[in-house]
Amino acid sequence: MSGRTEGGAIERHLCRLAPVSFALVLLPTPAFAHASDRGHVLLLPTGYYIAGGAFAVAVSFLVLALLPPAALGSFWRRRLSLFTFGDGSRTIISLLSFAGFALLIAAGISGSRDPLSNPLPLAIWTLLWAGFTLLQGVFGDLWSWLNPWFGPWRIVSRLAGRRSDETQRSLLPKWFGFWPAFALFFAFAWFELIDPAPDDPSRLALAAGLYWLVSFVAMLAFGYEDWSRRGEFLGICFSMVARFAPFQRDEGRLSLCWPGARLLAAEPLPPSGTAFLLLALSSVSFDGLSKTFFWLGLFGVNPLEFPGRTALIGIGSFGLVLTFVLLAAVFALAVFLGQRLAGYEHSFGKAAGLLVWSIVPIALAYHIAHYLTVLLVDGQYALVAFSDPFGLGWNLFGTADRLVEVGVAAGAGSAWWLWNLQAGVIIGGHVLAVLVAHGLAARLHSQASRAALSQLPLTLLMIAYTIFGLWLLATPTAG
Repeated sequence: MSGRTEGGAIERHLCRLAPVSFALVLLPTPAFAHASDRGHVLLLPTGYYIAGGAFAVAVSFLVLALLPPAALGSFWRRRLSLFTFGDGSRTIISLLSFAGFALLIAAGISGSRDPLSNPLPLAIWTLLWAGFTLLQGVFGDLWSWLNPWFGPWRIVSRLAGRRSDETQRSLLPKWFGFWPAFALFFAFAWFELIDPAPDDPSRLALAAGLYWLVSFVAMLAFGYEDWSRRGEFLGICFSMVARFAPFQRDEGRLSLCWPGARLLAAEPLPPSGTAFLLLALSSVSFDGLSKTFFWLGLFGVNPLEFPGRTALIGIGSFGLVLTFVLLAAVFALAVFLGQRLAGYEHSFGKAAGLLVWSIVPIALAYHIAHYLTVLLVDGQYALVAFSDPFGLGWNLFGTADRLVEVGVAAGAGSAWWLWNLQAGVIIGGHVLAVLVAHGLAARLHSQASRAALSQLPLTLLMIAYTIFGLWLLATPTAG
């Protein structure tokens, strides 16, 4: 990762702190494989990156405002049809996924206590949450095939003689909206970011197993489709991200389109769905913010004497809620001001529920930038752990003796390309968000000039968030 330069004095100061930081690393503390841990600070001319990123987002807005709507519409509608495939093997793939999940739970209970040697924490935090989200954003909705619920639910439903969801009325009250998924997502974010030991294998096995069981019972009670679309937060989050993917499947046919094209066809989300998407972005943002010298300094915590997660539960819980509330308030204000500038052709709720889809590229970009280092390093640990899942000296895949190369994300050379890649992803995500927001605004306003005018406050918000994201990458952290 990178840090910001403000002169030779700061550079000399950081150099003097390096031995202290190294000594802190060697202290006997619990092992955490959490993705946001950052190993070094690289001094780069961060001000130029921030100015360039803000300029790129602003220019993209001006260019879109001058383009004729017909040209944009033609751009988004382009498709390249690839091939067709059916759903015949979906049940089998889901059952295999469930079997793998069950083995991981067993490994979490009886395997190594080291989070970097046990495959369960690495599979959930690194491969699933950090890595699979990226795959969803590139290849589309893979989760509908790989999730560990569909196959078991299909078997139990057939044994019980139940009909398919399409012939049943919805048993989940409509007024629930996405609030069950929102509550579960918040609990997940709290466990990942605030809980003292989210990487402890046995603790994680209990949490993951309990979540699978609760979701499975809910699917039996309310129907698989209904609970998957409004209650199971992982599937909902993954499906929202999948709308951004250039690979899309419609009626069994796989097509290649522009990234974000399917976001323009999305229906407006209810307030609960809007809150869910904003929570997805705010939780990742707070993960980066929570370990910065700035945030810890606000509460009198010395970042060079980090007291551990247990001592910061209250501060962390407050920050997680505060970050969501502030983002939701600023987003609502931007939509309100935009509607007022352009004229109220639709209700505020519909405008917010539609424009919130433009958050998806930003959330995905933050996710990639934030978790990139853990994918590069902990992904190697996963290869080792999967060869010996129960710590019995096995070598199932020939990778048990593989040496983990942490240098891929350490050192000046690696950090330079890593930071530039992360910065490029964040800037690109915001530019794509402006592009998507402009297309969504065209659905809300009959005149192109009004649509462009309505996007001015939202564009200012995206510029500010670009600056914030690049600052998060650059500022020193305690982890």
